[in-house]
Amino acid sequence: MPTFAQSRFGRLDQLAIGLSGLCAIHCMATTVAVVLLSSAAGMLAAPIVHEVGLTIAMILGAIALGHGALHHGLLLPVAVGSVGLGVMAGAMTLDHGMMETAYTIAGVSILAFGHELNRRSFW
Repeated sequence: MPTFAQSRFGRLDQLAIGLSGLCAIHCMATTVAVVLLSSAAGMLAAPIVHEVGLTIAMILGAIALGHGALHHGLLLPVAVGSVGLGVMAGAMTLDHGMMETAYTIAGVSILAFGHELNRRSFW
């Protein structure tokens, strides 16, 4: 039976996984919107949206993955999550388009996998 702290931080990992999913949906929707409605899609593709999203992902990652590493002592979830965040940050340097979308989706998938490893390490 997990303790209160374990379940609370497990929920934080689940929240972070959900945020990764929302990021992937945002990325795909922005790409489709840019193709279909380039003027309206400009708002979704604004740099501030990406900067805020990456900042939130880094904060959630530091809290959830850091707590997990301190609790269960495994560094693999932190390493995997860090690679995902790095890929996401690298994608922000690319021009908007298919490559940026592909790298971002890869990054959020890797990050979500890191959170899933962290969540499973509690049990």
